Amino acid sequence: MRTSRIAAVAGLAAAATLSVTVLGLGAPAQAGQDHDRRPDRYLLEGDPSAQGGSKFEGIGVDQKSGRFYVSEVTGGEIQRGSADSAQAEEWLAGDGTDGRYTARGITVDHEGRVYVAGGPNGTGNDRPDLWVYSPEGDLLAALRVPDDNAFLNDVAIGPDGAAYFTNSNDPTIIRVTESADGWEATEWADGSSLITPQEGFNLGGIVLSRDRSAFVVAQGTTGQLWRFSVATGEVSEIDTDGADLRNADGLVMQGRDLAVIRNFDKQIAHLELNPSATSAEYVSSRATDPDRVFTTGKLLGGRMLLVDSHFDEETAQGPYEIVTARMPR
Repeated sequence: MRTSRIAAVAGLAAAATLSVTVLGLGAPAQAGQDHDRRPDRYLLEGDPSAQGGSKFEGIGVDQKSGRFYVSEVTGGEIQRGSADSAQAEEWLAGDGTDGRYTARGITVDHEGRVYVAGGPNGTGNDRPDLWVYSPEGDLLAALRVPDDNAFLNDVAIGPDGAAYFTNSNDPTIIRVTESADGWEATEWADGSSLITPQEGFNLGGIVLSRDRSAFVVAQGTTGQLWRFSVATGEVSEIDTDGADLRNADGLVMQGRDLAVIRNFDKQIAHLELNPSATSAEYVSSRATDPDRVFTTGKLLGGRMLLVDSHFDEETAQGPYEIVTARMPR
């Protein structure tokens, strides 16, 4: 097992259109539509200095506080919002802050610590591949991983409390944890015995199975879902009942229901997984807004929060938004 250590430092068919209600930003929801009057979408701050405009990708949620965190690809800024407020604000600066020039997947652990995947941030240089922050925004760790070709795409918290990052360049999963010796990034699983990387983005979205015995991981280039055993790291292919999952990006899991967000295909596929995620039943696909490219999503307060990436625009134009939707059933 390859290991990298850096001491802790301070501091996103059966063509029913996806049900998304669009109200004016900040306007109260209609009676009976959203009983707690939360916004139906959230406005992100754009960066006027970003070359190509602001483009977004990852989202993490803190169920306890009701906060969510969104990553900006163009610059690496991290924005933070609240389920109750229509406007998110920059939480962490980018453009080299803590060595971060771009950011991808985000997740939050039970202590409110925020884990950020760096995509290609550390490729061909000595910059970090990932970061860990306290709920207050203090930098806890900036780590390189034991792979010079890593593209850390998405991240999920395991049953052991550690963070598990997917690698889009190699079929590996990186485990990040804190010990008495500081923060550590190790190669936890290598799926190369079964997974063949293709040109483009490979391993991406990652979620835990219902029984918490395995990680479900999407391979966007092939449309396959892979099962990584929590106990052993062993990989196997999940039978997806013939579902077309090409361009699978983010995964959202609730009970047996799995939403597969197919970014440039502008679809969300709905599958039902058995508890241990060895097989799935294809249920349906829904078209998303043709004017948006959703990369991933997370559940917060019973709703999916979907990241509108603007990846289909040469120069992104606002408004920059997180859009809410119902979990498919």
